[in-house]
Amino acid sequence: MASSGSREISDISLKILLENANIGVVIHRWDTSIIYANPTALKLLRLSYNQIIGKDAKDPGWNFIDEGNRKLQVEEYPVNKVKRFHSPLSNEVLGVVDGSLNVSWFLVNAYMEFDEAEQEGFIVVTFNDITQDKFLFSCQTILDNTQDIVIVTEAENVEYPLGPKIVYVNKAFEKLTEYTAEEVIGETPRILQGQDTSKETRRKVSEALGNIEPVTATIRNYSKSGRPYWLEMHIMPLRNRHGKVTHFAAIERDVTEQIYRAEQLERRNADLKELKKNLERIVSERTDQLRRANQELERMAYYDALTGIPNRQAFYGQINRLISLAKRRNLSIVVGIIDIDFFKQLNDRFGHPFGDQVLKEVGAVLVRFFRQEDVYGRVGGEEFAFAMLLEDAKDGLIIANRLLENIRKMQLQEIPTDDGVVVGTPDLKLTASIGLYQSNEIKNLPEIDRLIKLADKALYLAKEGGRDQVKVLE
Repeated sequence: MASSGSREISDISLKILLENANIGVVIHRWDTSIIYANPTALKLLRLSYNQIIGKDAKDPGWNFIDEGNRKLQVEEYPVNKVKRFHSPLSNEVLGVVDGSLNVSWFLVNAYMEFDEAEQEGFIVVTFNDITQDKFLFSCQTILDNTQDIVIVTEAENVEYPLGPKIVYVNKAFEKLTEYTAEEVIGETPRILQGQDTSKETRRKVSEALGNIEPVTATIRNYSKSGRPYWLEMHIMPLRNRHGKVTHFAAIERDVTEQIYRAEQLERRNADLKELKKNLERIVSERTDQLRRANQELERMAYYDALTGIPNRQAFYGQINRLISLAKRRNLSIVVGIIDIDFFKQLNDRFGHPFGDQVLKEVGAVLVRFFRQEDVYGRVGGEEFAFAMLLEDAKDGLIIANRLLENIRKMQLQEIPTDDGVVVGTPDLKLTASIGLYQSNEIKNLPEIDRLIKLADKALYLAKEGGRDQVKVLE
């Protein structure tokens, strides 16, 4: 678009998408003169670009009517309502009569963007053609690509705990919450809430939905992994062409950074440490809540019963995801196989209860050592595996040696035996061998089975070389 107002509205959200939008968008100056109209708006209003630019609310060419076919006064026009009351206009139905007395019906939303410092603002009016039987949210291309989070739910059965049911989320929702659309369709937005989500805010939102009213609120939610974030959200009812509310739409913006910045200005360093401790506790509690419902089934299928860490099946599934992520982000990958040294001899000497205890302790070391984005698991009797994404694969050797040192530091002060007797072993030192495959060539990366075999080959070299060491293949 080329116009004198282009530079002044360059910071308005979604501007780069408006030219291809399936909804009409008109932007007014504060004096109501039009400085921008997208192609869809021109088509719906049956006007050319030159006919609409500069036209203001007082222009005699406008002829708006309400649902009762009453002609609207100038002060009732959407742009003037927003300007007068300084509040958004939500889902207002009005008709536009053209020169041939044909009426087009639109569902109109409007809001203002006002700069208090400059005492200057804009009013953005968006509208959908509801003359024919169209859904309000048919402009899925815009919704999918906007940086704001968009959720659409059914308007029926909004009461706790089953409703309202989610029918649509956009890509920004998936990115922020870590849930895919497939995981949340049919669920309720309440799955994003936790114990620190404001009860007062939840009550306010629930009452508005029950009364079929729009509501604006700031709420604290949680991602799939338990990470908390703050949302500034506006929920509005969506009506069909007959005026019946069929859905609710929530337009949400992540304001986590702004809120935490304000908190940092108000608190000293000691307060920040306490906040971090509380957030870690909240994340831990939220993670427990999220997996409790199907914990038993998940553990049977994907977790090793003895150590409690992912099993071979889970590890293969996770490493497959990690490889895909490495190719998308052009990161290096490191795959390692860990084997406890002389494990059979330890079993023969101290019994299987002791062997089980060793495996549990190694599993606990892996849980403490690796990051959340890394993958690891028990893939055999005394064999464990891990994989990581790194900027440079050569860092894998450093990390593997640190892991080896952590295993060396394990001390089993008490050993359970087959007879149930506990034997003290303060001098017992455990070691392990690690085979490592690392690669910076992501495009030519071998298949999963080949990666494991290469790491296993490196493990063989480590064991042949005297154990208690790391060997690398590239």
